[in-house]
Amino acid sequence: MISQRARYAIRSLRNIAPRAAPVSAAVIAVEEQIPRKFLEAILAELKQAGLLVSLRGARGGYRLARPGEQISFADVLRVVDGPLALAPCASRTAYRRCEDCRDVESCETRTALLAVRDATAAILEGRHFGEDDGTGDRA
Repeated sequence: MISQRARYAIRSLRNIAPRAAPVSAAVIAVEEQIPRKFLEAILAELKQAGLLVSLRGARGGYRLARPGEQISFADVLRVVDGPLALAPCASRTAYRRCEDCRDVESCETRTALLAVRDATAAILEGRHFGEDDGTGDRA
């Protein structure tokens, strides 16, 4: 399961992506119905990860650090929730052998979790901000 924090992060980037000008955290909070203080922490984390940039001043706010087509849902989830894998032994970015594993090469659980991780990653890495999601809405 993804966290509420990750859901808010995705909603925030979906809000920011189609805009030509920077948008303030206050505006995003109201439009997306996200608690402002919580949102500000999420936006700071996304900025630190290089997904957002912020501009100060009256016309300041947040904008994507690169085109939306270059930022995937997987990028956001990895920043906010960590690796996509359900277990450390199935992670491509943070592999760690499970403590109780007898044989990592023949572990049926790991084999299944690798398949789940690969399918999940394929979908999330294929979904970008700024794309039409097929319903007429922007992803």
